[in-house]
Amino acid sequence: MMKKFRTVEISDPRFETNYLRFITVKSNHLQGRGDICVFVPPNLDPAKPCPVVILLHGVYGSAWSWAYKTGVHIQVLRMIQNKELPEMIIAMPSDGLWGDGSGYLAHHNQDFEKWVAEDVPELLQQYIDGVTEGSAFFISGLSMGGFGALRIGVKYHQKFKAVSGHSSITNLQQMKLFVEEDLKEYKQPDPSDEDVFETIVQHREHLPPIYFDCGNEDLLIAANRDLDFKLTEAKIKHVYKEYPGAHEWAYWEKHIKTSLLFFAEILK
Repeated sequence: MMKKFRTVEISDPRFETNYLRFITVKSNHLQGRGDICVFVPPNLDPAKPCPVVILLHGVYGSAWSWAYKTGVHIQVLRMIQNKELPEMIIAMPSDGLWGDGSGYLAHHNQDFEKWVAEDVPELLQQYIDGVTEGSAFFISGLSMGGFGALRIGVKYHQKFKAVSGHSSITNLQQMKLFVEEDLKEYKQPDPSDEDVFETIVQHREHLPPIYFDCGNEDLLIAANRDLDFKLTEAKIKHVYKEYPGAHEWAYWEKHIKTSLLFFAEILK
């Protein structure tokens, strides 16, 4: 594969802990640098394609959020050791660090969607042992990251084997619950790109398996129930679950494993 990134900085293995690696790369889609935190299980066979899960963070966060707010890498290692999961790499990119959150959309001459859908997988294939053309890719996220994961996973269905979201924003209008930026700043040429259901409908002939959940005390519970209702009415196959909890890290720490197990089933 031809190298497409002008500059790439990777953490020195001598100083890495808990199998976390940090990468900073100059991306044309971002018109600048982006960060990725990557969990690479120990003793991988570099010649054997390893599955990759891309996890997208929510507003206010960055590449470190999933690892240092939920310990997802520690959970994954334990689940691999307990044979609950196959070996898998977890890639946690930043959203591009625009405003309170980029929405993982294209705007302001930056394409935060293609940063995730194109740059991140290509970078991993070039620089992380075990990530090859044969690696299965999955995508998940929380809140704004759920919005990004569900949209991107469906829109780039040829790349992602399955998608999931936790406490997901389901329509761009819900971003105003979290960000100070005017929603006009996020305006998309195609209105379907602003809504998860419309994106799913647009690609309904080629959908990957879809899973999403939400806490029953979450401020986005009505939106997630509405998405479930619309998908059911449209006879679009999906899995939706509700659990006790609010829009908080304790919920995501507990339930990210549900997505990981969902993805593991796809690999069987």
